[in-house]
Parts: sequence; C-alpha cells; structure tokens
Amino acid sequence: MSHQRRMVIVLAIALGAVCVLLMTPFLGLESISVGSIVGAEDQIAMRIFWMIRLPRVMTAFLAGAALAISGMVFQAMFRNPLATPFTLGVSSGAAFGAALYIKIGIIFSVLGISGQSLAAFLGAILSVLLVYAISRIKKTFTTATMLMAGVAINFFFSSLILFIQYLSDFANSFRIIRWLMGGFEIAGFRPMLTILPFIVAGALVIFLITNELNLLLLGEDLALSRGVAVNKIKAVLFFATSMMIGAVVSVCGPIGFVGMMIPHICRLLLGADHRFLTPASFLFGGAFLVLCDTLARLLIAPAEIPVGVITALLGGPFFLWLLLGGSSEHSTLG
Repeated sequence: MSHQRRMVIVLAIALGAVCVLLMTPFLGLESISVGSIVGAEDQIAMRIFWMIRLPRVMTAFLAGAALAISGMVFQAMFRNPLATPFTLGVSSGAAFGAALYIKIGIIFSVLGISGQSLAAFLGAILSVLLVYAISRIKKTFTTATMLMAGVAINFFFSSLILFIQYLSDFANSFRIIRWLMGGFEIAGFRPMLTILPFIVAGALVIFLITNELNLLLLGEDLALSRGVAVNKIKAVLFFATSMMIGAVVSVCGPIGFVGMMIPHICRLLLGADHRFLTPASFLFGGAFLVLCDTLARLLIAPAEIPVGVITALLGGPFFLWLLLGGSSEHSTLG
C-alpha cells in the first residue's frame, strides 16, 4: 500500500472522529429541548450538554484512544493480535484498589479526585511494579516473562476481588460489580482533566518511538541488530501504556476489548507500519468508544447500559472471528 493511500485513510479516520465528537453530545437531547428559545427546558438542555454530555464524550474519547494505542503496543511487543492492554494485570490491579476502597467505606478526595479513583490508580501502579519486579527477579525482561507475570498477577488480584466481594454486604457488593462493568456516569470536566496528562504523556512517548515499534514487530534479534535498545524500549513502552491504562481504569472502570479490536481493524486497513497505525488507532479508538457509550445510554433510555457490556458484546464475537479465522501469532502482525 502506498504512502499516499495510507495518509488518505488516516485523514478519513480523523474526519470521522471529528464528526463523532461533534454529533454525539446532541443525541438524546431532543426530548427535553422543546419550548421557547429562552424557556426553562432549553436551559436544562444546555446544562445537560455542558455539564454532562460534553465532558462525558471527551472522557470517552480519551479513554478509547488510550485503550486502543495501548493495545496496539502490546500486540507489537507480544507479536500477537489477541494481546490486550490488560494482559499485564493492570486492570485487575485497578479493580482491586477500587474494590478495597468500597469495602473499607472511608470517603475522601484529594484535589477534587475521588478516593475511589485514587485507590484504583494505586492498584494499577502496584500491579505494574509487581510485574516489573518479577521480570527483574528472573533477570530477563523478555515478553514471555512479562506475559506470564501479568497473567499470574491478574489471577491473584481477581481472587482478592472475589474475596472482598464475599466479605462485603449487598450494597457494597453491588457497587463493586457495577464498577467492574465500566462506564462514564460522570459530571463535569474533572474526570477528563484527571486522565488527560497521563494519556498525553503516554501517547507522546508512543508516537515518538513508532520506528522502534516497527523493528520490535519484526523480532527482538533484528531490532538489536539495527541498534535498538530492546530492553530499554520495552520498559518505556511498558510503563507508558500501564500509566495510561491505570488512569483510564481509575476513572471509568475496566472496559475490555477496545484495545484488541481497534488496532486489528486499523491494521487491516493500513498495514503494520506504526507511523500510520498509531494515529489511526488513537482516533479510531476514541471515536469507537464514544459511539459505544452513546449506544449504551440510548438503547434503554432513560436508563443506560454499562459501556463495558456493549464493548464485551462486540468484542466477544470479534475475538472468536480472529480465533476461528486462523490468525496465528505472526500471521497478521509480521
């Protein structure tokens, strides 16, 4: 595929993402935005738009973008199209932090950030440190070691979450389960501003080392022969993606399958060159999660479905399609 054609596809994805951002905040407002131009109902609609809809759409876009490019990085590092951002146990660590906060029942906030979000972020950081420590104990920072350590940490924290749920009363147990489904029931711009610096920093790191990602995709030995400091690059990518995922999960809860589906779809459209794949995954992932969240709040309005349920309903069949379609570890990435 030519350079020009890839550029056209990326620009088309960018245009689609802009259209999604401009249109989705208004969907569902028609039922209350009736009456005179300066009527009370229009004032309510404007408050809903500025205080709920717009912050929610922006937060969903940032979360989807972060999940998508994190998935892209993991798929390149592990050379496997089925890899997800939660492979290293970051999601389960964040979920454990939130579950523990709910169980303890102490309500607090720091600089306007809720204690639950802080606890989830600390849980994510704990899982990252544990995976890194295990990899260093093995004295090898290989992808296989990271994968096995992540799986072990994931099961460990998942077991602790089940234990906390068993000890909790009905109300706290329901809160834990609801949070684990993921969602964007937020008001105001503070949640967006909470995750924005982490996502900007992590995404910037990834955008700057797309050439190294291309070489890693071809194999660690080849990357070493081309002068890439493989262990250093993997460590940087590891912490950049984990920082983004920890921030997203701390605010929105664990939202699965976005990091698996979006990079694979973009790869089918553009190929495996991360110079084009990275911006496409960022924009497509953000727009995709905004659309999923819009669908979640409109399907059974005025109630809403947790967006994690929507992504799971879409991701499950997609995962089976990848599996049954014969995608091997290298067939779609190499």
